Amino acid sequence: MKALKYSLLMASTVAVFGVANAEVVVVVNAKHPAASMTAAQVADVYLGKDSSFAPVDLTESAPRETFYSKVAGKDSAQVKAIWARLVFTGKSQPPKEVGSSADAVKQVAGNDKGIAYVDKSAVDGSVKVVLTVQ
Repeated sequence: MKALKYSLLMASTVAVFGVANAEVVVVVNAKHPAASMTAAQVADVYLGKDSSFAPVDLTESAPRETFYSKVAGKDSAQVKAIWARLVFTGKSQPPKEVGSSADAVKQVAGNDKGIAYVDKSAVDGSVKVVLTVQ
């Protein structure tokens, strides 16, 4: 029983640190003319200030927390409050949410105006990286 507990603890520790060390990048559709974007430009898209893109958001996850804290300077509660206000006033709708980076890449690949933040390992030829989140 102790060996099982130890194994589970080690597996969860590896999983947490693997996600925490994952590199988050912002991608757009491969056909989109943007070659790069600033963090401020991306933040405007994800905070409802720029509607020229169709943003895709990840459900609650480590990449989501990293993205919003480093790009927008906000935590989950602040982002939810911003979107609640925008939806209530009829100004905008929040980004579509998907469950994984692979799903986000598929969504962006299928939409010329698509944009998403994903784990770098999920990037393929159907999208291009316009910002590395640091």
